[in-house]
Amino acid sequence: MLSPRGGIGICGVGAVTGYGWGQQALWEGLRTAKPAAVLTPGYGCGTGDTGDTGDTGDTGDTGDDRGISRAEDGWVARVPEGGDPTDGRGRFARAMRAAAREAIEDAHRRGWKEGRTVGLLHAVVLGEVELWRDFYLREHGDLRARDYLALMPSTPMSTLMQEYGFHGPAMNVSAMCASGNAALLTAKLWLDAGVVDDVVLVATDLSLTPENVRHFVRLGVTVVDTDPLDGCRPFQEGSRGFVMGEAAVGFVLSRRSGTPYTTLLGGAMSHDAHHATSIDPELTQVRRSFREALDNAGVRADAVGYLNAHGPGTRQCDTAEAAIADELFPDGVGLYSVKPLVGHCQGAAAAVEVAVTALGYERGQVPAPPQVARAHPRLLHGLVDVDDRLTVKSSLGMGGHNSVVVLAPPA
Repeated sequence: MLSPRGGIGICGVGAVTGYGWGQQALWEGLRTAKPAAVLTPGYGCGTGDTGDTGDTGDTGDTGDDRGISRAEDGWVARVPEGGDPTDGRGRFARAMRAAAREAIEDAHRRGWKEGRTVGLLHAVVLGEVELWRDFYLREHGDLRARDYLALMPSTPMSTLMQEYGFHGPAMNVSAMCASGNAALLTAKLWLDAGVVDDVVLVATDLSLTPENVRHFVRLGVTVVDTDPLDGCRPFQEGSRGFVMGEAAVGFVLSRRSGTPYTTLLGGAMSHDAHHATSIDPELTQVRRSFREALDNAGVRADAVGYLNAHGPGTRQCDTAEAAIADELFPDGVGLYSVKPLVGHCQGAAAAVEVAVTALGYERGQVPAPPQVARAHPRLLHGLVDVDDRLTVKSSLGMGGHNSVVVLAPPA
């Protein structure tokens, strides 16, 4: 079946998140409105500065190391141990393969039959962080050649292609926290150009070592010292930033998509070329991404019902997205961000949030986090019944990466 409206069907979804292994664990966690983050030893921040620093939602350097403690507990949404040991030594490769495998099997159950050429896109920023740390600090650079090759970002891609006998192009896509959106748009380009018949897309980020989290705390954007719903309040008063999370998310994209969860109609990307961390206060390129995404999808703003925002809970980013929402969309467009629940999953953030839209259309609900403070009037609260209007998904990555995709419910 051809995808409706000339778009690309997302016909398979797989997920590994702080809620556990599998898309059902993700959805059940979202429905309960209980954050995936738990108090975890070694991730505390003492009394260090976690205030807003004028960041994009991903950084903002204060150079302030005060009060950083390596011994305290902190709130993070790490992927729990699990997966198939034969998929690799580290959690990264196991989660990546599991999410892709679940998406492929899910798509087959929903009627997808792959074409002759299936491509693979992997949205990734940091790969096998834990194994690289061990390579330098514990193994002193001495590994078997086979284990050393497993550290390379190409290796889990190669083994996945071998497992399924796929022979299309395979490559990594990296655009910081916009990587998932960037990979979706790259997949659409491949399909529109006839380079492939189908695309398997995976976005993976399992980079929450204590060292990495500590530096985001030092940058002033990550909250580890309080319950996520208290510290991370996108588009609400009193928000202090985001809780960090991990995820691996898989999609199958095809024009012959059987029964799609959602349809990718189009999108756009731009770059601020302004600052290493902060958004251009003029919002010129952010605004451009939203407008061009609607134009590329061939839809009007009044066809949109939901803005699934980047929404990290930082002042600058939330203010920017709220301003764009008020400027471009009618009053009835609802705004939400699931980062208080799943955490900010960095290179996999956009993908896990697209998965929320896909599963939401299938199950008839938007699983918005509960409001805990005075909020923007557009902000959705709790489980909201979803209708047949479009969803705009924005992601703003560190360094000026702006991205917006437009998603539709299946016809």
